[in-house]
Amino acid sequence: MNPVPAGLENLRGLHLPAGSAGAVQGEIALAVALGFLAALAVGLVRWWRRRAKASLRRRALAELAAVRHLAPEARLVAQARLLRRIVRTVEGDAAADARGAEWSARLDRVFATTFFTRGAGRVLGEGLYRRESADPAAIDAELGRLFAQIKA
Repeated sequence: MNPVPAGLENLRGLHLPAGSAGAVQGEIALAVALGFLAALAVGLVRWWRRRAKASLRRRALAELAAVRHLAPEARLVAQARLLRRIVRTVEGDAAADARGAEWSARLDRVFATTFFTRGAGRVLGEGLYRRESADPAAIDAELGRLFAQIKA
């Protein structure tokens, strides 16, 4: 039989030094609280950005619906003003000051389309004062589709 070395029975169990358990728990609680606050801040920023984007989209669609009852010429002018306000909101005042072909190209960039340079939307960029025949229903439908996709 193996003899038990002398002194092992005199050993006591492992333990932490006195007073250290409270300090460790305090640091852990602080880290958890800071992590929670950081996650809450990130969540609030993301929510605020999503809400701002949704409100721009919602306002644009509501204003587009409000001008549908106007005469065709007045409707085109109201739609052109609405496009200027959207671009001003998304890209700033300098971007909304563009004219002619530059304005049509900017609209195409903002809405990721070719509707304003090659499609029926040309009338909104270049032809407001020309006697071009434009299909108001087609323009309304396309603007509604483009406004629904606003991500700014």
